[in-house]
Amino acid sequence: MNNLFKALNDPTRRQILDLLRGSDLNAGEIADRFNMTKPSISHHLDLLRQAGLVESVKQGQFINYSLNTTVLDDLLAWLMSFQKTDATIPATEPSTPEKTPDQTR
Repeated sequence: MNNLFKALNDPTRRQILDLLRGSDLNAGEIADRFNMTKPSISHHLDLLRQAGLVESVKQGQFINYSLNTTVLDDLLAWLMSFQKTDATIPATEPSTPEKTPDQTR
């Protein structure tokens, strides 16, 4: 889970995920959309792959990347498990304002 949060923490990696949401792309196509070196993009892609957020398939001389939504589904389910439901919210009695000594007469 730490790799997942580390991967999601970087804005470049989140942008790569947004790109892959539209369609599968090879590493060169992804790199062309950023103003950074191809080795830097390769590093970002490797961290995304290690976190399970993307899958890579080598086809000839190209490596094609696709979004792996299963990991995101699992993360969302885990996060939603912390959401309070009506059954888990303790019932509270309505508070009544305390009376001041002047109001007790």
